[in-house]
Amino acid sequence: MLELRSNCECCKRDLPADSQDAFICSYECTFCRDCVSHTLRGSCPNCSGELLQRPRRMIAEAK
Repeated sequence: MLELRSNCECCKRDLPADSQDAFICSYECTFCRDCVSHTLRGSCPNCSGELLQRPRRMIAEAK
């Protein structure tokens, strides 16, 4: 199962499981949209892999 890390590895921004702003590489390194666009320019600093939008998991609502 894909590990959904909860923070950007660059700026520490919170990235909950349902975030549309989370990006990952094939090793599941996790970054926010702003860091990917401006700081990292779409490339993972750890493995040089492509950073793509992470799939989302919907958070269950409390009943």
